[in-house]
Amino acid sequence: MLKNSRNNAALEAGQNCSMVSEFILVGFSNFPQHLLPAFFLLYLLMYLFTLLGNLLIMGTVWSERSLHTPMYLFLCALSTSEILFTVAVTPRMLVDMLSSHRSITFVACANQMFFSFTFGFTHSFLLMIMGYDRYVAICHPLRYNVLMSTRTCARLVSWTWAGGSVMGMMVTLIVFHLTFCGSNVIHHFLCHVFSLLKLACGNETSSVTLGVILVCVTALMGCLFLIVLSYVFIVAAILRIPSAEGRHKTFSTCVSHLTVVIVHYSFASIIYLKPKGPHSMDSNTLMATTYTVFTPFLSPVIFSLRNKELKNAMKKSFQRKFSPLSS
Repeated sequence: MLKNSRNNAALEAGQNCSMVSEFILVGFSNFPQHLLPAFFLLYLLMYLFTLLGNLLIMGTVWSERSLHTPMYLFLCALSTSEILFTVAVTPRMLVDMLSSHRSITFVACANQMFFSFTFGFTHSFLLMIMGYDRYVAICHPLRYNVLMSTRTCARLVSWTWAGGSVMGMMVTLIVFHLTFCGSNVIHHFLCHVFSLLKLACGNETSSVTLGVILVCVTALMGCLFLIVLSYVFIVAAILRIPSAEGRHKTFSTCVSHLTVVIVHYSFASIIYLKPKGPHSMDSNTLMATTYTVFTPFLSPVIFSLRNKELKNAMKKSFQRKFSPLSS
């Protein structure tokens, strides 16, 4: 009798902790239905602008020989990572916004997490490399061509992509190694790592959560620390320039990169370092879009408007293409 009751209890536990084959993305489903078309149109326009803006930057750098320098090589790599990041996240969000069927398979969820983390970390690593490029250009101008040769730049870009892939694979394997049982409802519009960890069961969930936080924070804060360190030396070098015009001209080469770094880490802090409190799911959803949609949207705008050399190259490119038609 006791043996049978133990078997029944084990069977019930196995049923309750059965493997999850798909997840349900809550996303914007809690918002009033009449607002969803407006959100859809807004985020669709921002998504298309992000793609077109980054493609325009890449095309301009490719076509203008004057921009075939390390800084613009890194900018092209940054634009590529932003395009791939938004492609991994935004289309799914837009489809689910107007759909009543918001399920995502286990494998598709793992793929989305891998690609979003890969391109997200690659973006942070590239911002760090761009900071190092500005440091070498300003603090060691005579050795710039040696330290930032074409081969060195290609290696640095390759290492950023490899590092992003390793980080994405590491986080994805750690999270999806867990067992998911009970609820399969993700209170997010994508397979967000912390939303998924809340659905995991088992004694190791808390340790895995801590491990993921340490891995992510260490990598991101490490990048930020090196960027800040680069700008400490850059500012010190700029202050040694005797003329105010020279200081302004030198610092202007860093403005677009520094602005993107501030925007990137500011919105990331809003998402991941916000204080715990009575935040509604709707407010959390809107806050998450600032990092996944709004930040990639701002990046090409900042580089296009704040970088005079790139802006002038775009004007020349447009004039060459349309001047034959006007004449």
